[in-house]
Amino acid sequence: MFKKLVIYGVLSLPLLASAIDFSGMTPEEKGLAIAKEADSRDKGFGDHEANMLMVLKNEAGDESTREVRVRTMEVEGDGDKSLTIFDKPADLKGTAMLTHSHGVEPDDQWLYLPSFARVKRINSSNKSGPFMGSEFAFEDLSSQELEKYTYRYLQDGEVNGVPVFEVEQIPAYKYSGYARQVISIDKERFIPLKVVFYDRKDALYKTLVFEEYKQYLDKYWRAQRMIMTNHQTKKSTLLTWSDYQFNNGFTDSDFTKNTLKRIR
Repeated sequence: MFKKLVIYGVLSLPLLASAIDFSGMTPEEKGLAIAKEADSRDKGFGDHEANMLMVLKNEAGDESTREVRVRTMEVEGDGDKSLTIFDKPADLKGTAMLTHSHGVEPDDQWLYLPSFARVKRINSSNKSGPFMGSEFAFEDLSSQELEKYTYRYLQDGEVNGVPVFEVEQIPAYKYSGYARQVISIDKERFIPLKVVFYDRKDALYKTLVFEEYKQYLDKYWRAQRMIMTNHQTKKSTLLTWSDYQFNNGFTDSDFTKNTLKRIR
């Protein structure tokens, strides 16, 4: 989770946790070491594009569906760049969001709304708000650079019988909607299986579950399903991913504000 939280997932190579020596580390040092290991396995993918089906469900069980494309480009020495494009339903077609992620500096995010034919910059203080009515916040959609958090190893655990490290991360940037997050990281593959979010009052807020991982290019793992459940509103959002394409040759010019207006 550490580098590519919600929209992108964590990439990894199979490696036994026993290959990493955590002896003598404080909980903070161990938490950071786990985060660095997960992050290091997320290097070199270059770029990719994928289709995403977003299903929003309210407390009554009513559902609405959106079809989305997501493009991502790795940036050396900075956070990744991403472009999220809505194709359906018709009233959202052409809506697009551009994200330039950074470390502890505020991320740059812009939203294009075809009905207004203009690009709107997302203010840093508003990034804890819901993205397009989903249970994902704007801040969830940027790459989660190591510098964005402080870390602390909590304990070993299991998720559906899989051994995990439970690591707490606390936002180091302003205006986060979260007091902290507890991430369950697969000990063998160093991929996230579950994230529990706590709101600014440190009350249980949301849980994100990653399912059905698939490996690409014999190296990179992607969750095919991500389910975010809001325990306070009883709403949920399911993301189902398909058709990953790597090495598209994206450049910086594919991730500009002008791109938002031209995108189809």
